[in-house]
Amino acid sequence: MAIELELLAPARDKATALAAIAHGADAVYIGAPTHGARAAASCSVADIAEVAAAAHRFRARVYVALNTLIYDSETADVERMIWALHHAGADALIIQDMGITAMNLPPIALHASTQTDIRDPRRAAELAALGMMRIVVARELSLGEVADIHRELPEMEIEAFVHGALCVSYSGDCRASFAATGRSANRGECSQMCRHSYTLRDASGRVLVADSRLLSLRDLNRSSRLGEMAAAGVTSFKIEGRLKDVSYVKETVGYYSRLLDKLVAGSGGRYRRASAGRVELTFDPDPAKAFNRGFTQYFTTGVPPKGMPLRMASLDAAGSTGEYIGTVAAVLPKGGLRLNLADGITLAAGDGLSYTAPDGSVAGFRVNRVEGRTIYLAPGVEAPERGTRLSRSLDAAREKILAREDTATRSILIDISLRPTPDGRLVAEAADRARGIEVSVASADSFTDKASTPQEGRRKGVFDKLGNTIYRLGRFSDSIAADIFVPASALTALRRSLTEALDATAAATYSYPKPGQRRDGATDSGANIANRLARSLAPEGCEAAETRHPGGKGMEGERVMTTRYCLRRELGHCLATPKGREWRGPLTLTDAAGNSFRADFDCADCRMHIVWLGRS
Repeated sequence: MAIELELLAPARDKATALAAIAHGADAVYIGAPTHGARAAASCSVADIAEVAAAAHRFRARVYVALNTLIYDSETADVERMIWALHHAGADALIIQDMGITAMNLPPIALHASTQTDIRDPRRAAELAALGMMRIVVARELSLGEVADIHRELPEMEIEAFVHGALCVSYSGDCRASFAATGRSANRGECSQMCRHSYTLRDASGRVLVADSRLLSLRDLNRSSRLGEMAAAGVTSFKIEGRLKDVSYVKETVGYYSRLLDKLVAGSGGRYRRASAGRVELTFDPDPAKAFNRGFTQYFTTGVPPKGMPLRMASLDAAGSTGEYIGTVAAVLPKGGLRLNLADGITLAAGDGLSYTAPDGSVAGFRVNRVEGRTIYLAPGVEAPERGTRLSRSLDAAREKILAREDTATRSILIDISLRPTPDGRLVAEAADRARGIEVSVASADSFTDKASTPQEGRRKGVFDKLGNTIYRLGRFSDSIAADIFVPASALTALRRSLTEALDATAAATYSYPKPGQRRDGATDSGANIANRLARSLAPEGCEAAETRHPGGKGMEGERVMTTRYCLRRELGHCLATPKGREWRGPLTLTDAAGNSFRADFDCADCRMHIVWLGRS
């Protein structure tokens, strides 16, 4: 049996979710009304029900992110919400707090969020015992490490990120935001301390790097590794971005859907897509044109040899770097710039361009007017110098294209046949191979009147008019006598009854994922225990910082991040090299607000630990 591969798309709201499905997603993940890890992207139960109804028509799934810590005072409300989500048609819940497994749950599948910090087979097995039918592995894992988990737990579904923003810390193991601001990432309120600019100092206080985004990683892009990911056991390819807009989702989903189609087509039957429907796009998707901070494959192929720079950070900017478009050839009077444009690049009024200023900061401007290779800035905007490299962070023309509602059409191909009954009634049959459905409907009236002209083409034309449905006509066969006249109104009614039967049968035969079973004695060694239900599953010493330190107070001296990313290696000063020993530790990071952290380096395990020192 072919292995199903799923493209999983982010959805900040109902409109984004519907766009993701239309552009080729096999599933979407969307925030619950409360307790999602992106508090700014929560959705109502009613909206989730609408998304589920639309997605299920294509056999696509809807996963609801309920992946924050839950406090004792909230458990009853969360349990009621889970039942409401189940009745709304949610296919699974993505959870961090294993206290949920001790609730009175409906029969709904549970996925272990990346917030559960899954780094190895031991943790994956623990979560399987708690009833998880899928795990979202840590983004830091190499393909070999993912394969190790799959080898140990071959029945466990593995979901892995394929594209989008990267957290510098292992997810679920970051308390930097909570310590510094009282806003907890484990409660969906991350203040993104990793995107701040920091000044790096050595043990003597000497400035090593000034005002740079030292913890801000580039965006993940594993588009060239889909086949290897599938071979390692990944079946769900996840795009990050529940705070991103519709144009980002259209761009990335369309792009990765085409790549998965190619992988499936070339697999000799080993793989197939997890949902149904043919997608046609009116544009050529390109993730480089969507929001990005530059790309990295992160640790996909493993940890580089000791001393080799990582080049994983976006040191100059926390926002989108965009696509390279060319250089400034000359600075002209009255705000004009003559450009050397890269091949294939054309600019338009309204484009947003960015560049790195001489002081290392990132600056930008909006194009006011375009005349060939000359652009004009708005009055008062400082122009970049001659020779400056420019990137386009906002493509006005493309945004206009992506704002259209007709950028994608997703349809189900059906074969239709007509035949008469002995008493002259008509039977229409439809075969929907994508969803494995066959239906037939019969007319109430008999038709025996003769027509003066052949009728097959006319009858086919009526059944070809499926534009207001999700169906498109494939093969058409007609065994009714060529000269039998059937009114167009009768054929139209038969066609409508046929598509309604297809819809009803698809809904009746939709199969939800089978929930996993929690085993007796299962335990959770996760370090984020915040309620009595979760506490009953955990050993001593797993209390969450959020309950130990209300408001983040008193966390000075505590480790608040663990990262596989190494600041020393990124900057070419790995301790395994002579240059590394030039920087005497401990190294400290301080942002403009006075937040201070210490970077500790575990070279044996190739990890960096970030310790909160307080605010000056």
